[in-house]
Amino acid sequence: MILLLILTAVALIAALAWYAGSLLFKLQLQKQKIENVRTQRLTQILESIHVISLAMAQQQCNLSEGCIRLYHLLESLPIKNKPDFSVKYSGIYALYQEVKDLPTHEARKQLSTLERKLQDIQREEKETHFGSQVLADVARLKVLSV
Repeated sequence: MILLLILTAVALIAALAWYAGSLLFKLQLQKQKIENVRTQRLTQILESIHVISLAMAQQQCNLSEGCIRLYHLLESLPIKNKPDFSVKYSGIYALYQEVKDLPTHEARKQLSTLERKLQDIQREEKETHFGSQVLADVARLKVLSV
């Protein structure tokens, strides 16, 4: 009778150990998958930052539009202990703060021609004011790696 209880206990412990091992294996696979997705996202964001920076440096993209895009990409970088990009790339962040509230897309289409032209003049003045600082930031961003 005692032998039967011991065998049952050993079988139960073996089954629980196998189940725990299989859960740990699944957890390890899940963590690896999450890390792969994070790495892939990081690579895509860094590539986008590089392309936008290059386009801005070559004047293929408005500085204000580029700053808006770069701001959102930098803020969405999936890294731990993210540096303070607003200090590191102060020109980009300053211009973003100036133009972030300007209407775009459908809201811009709703403006009259005069309002659009005034908005463009205002945006161009801000781009001129922050231009050299933004271009210096962009030069450093073209080689960004984390």
